[in-house]
Amino acid sequence: MDWLSLQRRYAVPAGASARTARLLALRRVLDGTQYDALPHPFSLERSGAGEYIPLSNRRPSVRSNLCRTVVDESVSLLFGDTHWPSLITDDVRVAEAMSVFAAQTRLASLMMEAATCGSIGSVVVLFEVSAGVPKLSVLDTAYLTPVWDDASGELLRVEERFLVRGRDLAAQGYPIGEDLLGAQFWWQRIWTPMDCAVSVPWLVGMDGGVRDESRSVRHGLGFVPIIWIRNLGGVHGRDPEGECTFERAIDTVIEADYLLSQAGRGLKYGSDPTLVLKTGGFSDGVAHQGGASSALTLPPEGDAKLLEINGNAAGAVLEHYRELRQIALEQLHGNRAHGDRISGVQSGKAMEMMCQPLIWLVDRLRHSYGENGLLAVYRMACRFSCALENGLRLGGALVKDLPYCRMALRWPAWFPATDPELLSLSQGLVTAVSNGILSRETAVRMYATASGNSDPGAEWRVLEQWVAPEEA
Repeated sequence: MDWLSLQRRYAVPAGASARTARLLALRRVLDGTQYDALPHPFSLERSGAGEYIPLSNRRPSVRSNLCRTVVDESVSLLFGDTHWPSLITDDVRVAEAMSVFAAQTRLASLMMEAATCGSIGSVVVLFEVSAGVPKLSVLDTAYLTPVWDDASGELLRVEERFLVRGRDLAAQGYPIGEDLLGAQFWWQRIWTPMDCAVSVPWLVGMDGGVRDESRSVRHGLGFVPIIWIRNLGGVHGRDPEGECTFERAIDTVIEADYLLSQAGRGLKYGSDPTLVLKTGGFSDGVAHQGGASSALTLPPEGDAKLLEINGNAAGAVLEHYRELRQIALEQLHGNRAHGDRISGVQSGKAMEMMCQPLIWLVDRLRHSYGENGLLAVYRMACRFSCALENGLRLGGALVKDLPYCRMALRWPAWFPATDPELLSLSQGLVTAVSNGILSRETAVRMYATASGNSDPGAEWRVLEQWVAPEEA
């Protein structure tokens, strides 16, 4: 079975577009539920009627989840605790406000969630404010339709529309009659630069789209409070999705899962092979149960034998799986280094060389979720501080009119440097400073960055205050 044939087994929601169906199918792979639509377990070879069940109708008993593994590894290397980028800006007030904003909104955790969900192609970060307090949330883009300005690339409109049961609407406080609890309704929400319009849910097949004034909000911001992030894609363009991180390797992963499942079934059979009794015309033979200690009584013409298989096939299957795994990781740009082959402490440079394909992948993700994601969130926070009358409430204080200044991200090293590497770097920097090749400030910033200091500039200012009195 390949990915195309597996997708045909999925139930597509009524009214869903081809884009929505594709994103929902990729979401199944990310969640590890891509085989749940198959009706039979792998161990069931025949149905109750005695009919043979093809492998394509059985759920694999082994699920490698290589696609999710590579996504988790890339996201950890992108926004993990030791890989969170620091904000560089010309305005000190903006830098301090964004530091409080990131801590208050748990921005690091939210961006990791966004990068994981967006690996299927795209993700949305919704920026909301209640009583001045900012609130960020991640939305799935399967049911969202964006419209951009061709000239500036700014969002002009985002429409969210999907089907929902009447009983779910009743649970949300909508007046739904008892006879319509099982009916399907359209639910719609539209964001524009001036308001968020929620429509009154309407029955499928009927006209609707009437604005629900009690649930709609006219914010008057002048911009759509949504950051649309394309995975492995550019900023501009009409296509709402970027490239999926793992789609190209799904076929190979499916083949590997079925191969391992069949190999496991063969090993189980080899441990308990089928016993064949030849009774020599004796018609009262019954199925034999028990181990080797159980004696068999057969007529002189009878015979008994086990239908055994060659165990060498298991080694061939595992070798074939290793090749499939390598192919899948090459397609995904995943980490192909084996932990059992690493001995001793590895330097940061050695770790980079072993994880070079994964680093190339994360380097592209830095543009998608860093330049076009994290910085966009920071810029929108500044726009909110100017658009709201009282500004944003950050850390208990109101912050207003943050300037729209230059912003950049400083990313840390891929892997922390070891003590010998730091010692070698410090000795080289001392030699360069003493020979007039490098300034002391540059050397301090280089060493602070290599040692994992999140603010090399602050390190230099502290050092200046500490050295100045001694030189005086």
